[in-house]
Amino acid sequence: MVEHEADTDRVFHALADATRRDIVRRTLIAEQSVTQLAAAYAMSFAAVSKHIAVLAEARLITKRAEGRVRLVRADPSALARAQELLRSYENLWRGRIDRLDAVLAEDAGGPASTPTARANDN
Repeated sequence: MVEHEADTDRVFHALADATRRDIVRRTLIAEQSVTQLAAAYAMSFAAVSKHIAVLAEARLITKRAEGRVRLVRADPSALARAQELLRSYENLWRGRIDRLDAVLAEDAGGPASTPTARANDN
């Protein structure tokens, strides 16, 4: 369980940065070289490489060598795992909201608030 939590932390840490999210987006569309990715940002090649390393550590992307070129591709299954975790949180909160709605509806439509109950109280 602890290892799973560490993996989850790495994924959300990696996705917390806008540049890294954009790298994932670009590499979901098409595999790109590190050089191509670096050219897309107003930062150094080294800075982009660090972003790529964070994404690779989180297993959101894969890197492969083709000669001297390093190619980067996003891993949709890693994004699906993150999406599933978010969906579980959403389901938890939706369940809580549904229970709260039921309690509020019960209070609003309970016997004390119906016209017949109020007439019988007089």
